[in-house]
Amino acid sequence: MGSSWSFAEGDEIVPGRVAVQTLGGGHRYEAYLAWDDRLFAPVVVKVVRPDQVEDSATLRGLAREVATIQRLNHPVLMRAFDAVLDGPRPHVVLENLDGPRLSTLLRRYGPLPLEQLLPLGLELCSALHYLQTERTVHLDVKPSNIIMGSPPRLIDLSIARTLDEAAALDHPVGTDAYMAPEQCDPPHSGSPSSPADIWGLGVTLFESVAGYRPFSQGAPADLASDPEQVWPQLVEEPAVLPERVADVVAKPILACLEPIPTDRPTAAELAYLLEPLVGALPKPVLAGFRPAPR
Repeated sequence: MGSSWSFAEGDEIVPGRVAVQTLGGGHRYEAYLAWDDRLFAPVVVKVVRPDQVEDSATLRGLAREVATIQRLNHPVLMRAFDAVLDGPRPHVVLENLDGPRLSTLLRRYGPLPLEQLLPLGLELCSALHYLQTERTVHLDVKPSNIIMGSPPRLIDLSIARTLDEAAALDHPVGTDAYMAPEQCDPPHSGSPSSPADIWGLGVTLFESVAGYRPFSQGAPADLASDPEQVWPQLVEEPAVLPERVADVVAKPILACLEPIPTDRPTAAELAYLLEPLVGALPKPVLAGFRPAPR
């Protein structure tokens, strides 16, 4: 983790944007819940860490993320309201979303019931289909990048690429446990494209219904001698889903984990498989409601 601005409640991040609380962050950025005077609403401010302000790669990454968010517009994707790409505190102002991360729910309560899992999968298919039509690859679909609101939201476009940019990648990009084979070892295992996001969705849905991931945990890159040790998904078959998971649910999930990208369903094809399953779910009953007698 890099250095921190260490803003406390009430501290001014930039004029007109005041910190409320720390939300976390990564190596290059940290995020704060903040109050925006112009919007007159709470927002999330993602700001470059102090030791990264002069780093050209970090600034290019922020500019790419901002350009991607501003170009896209979909109900399941996060919105951005403003960005400052230079000066002492480069940052982007993002929508503040209510709801826990999927990763938090899985950690606290275990696997999702089908009543949550199947609609979630269908909503994420909607977002991934849209990204494909916009020639964009998210490259980091995973539980910690999904906010469980209504609708659920897919967040963090910080490593997203256009299809052309993704095809040109010559190094691993993503989160190890959720990376498709072609993300792990490009260009030897292929070039990342829209099927890489389907893989990430498949791992996410597998973990959400099973309570464990489909592949074993890899070794740290600095301790491993070959890619297969870092990314077991390059050589392993997916784990077996619990017996309680019916074949009609398991098969679409496992189809997302085919090692050859063209063997995976598209987002639209996966949605067609999930839609009747969602339609067959028990309908919620409103408290106090009784059907009228016939």
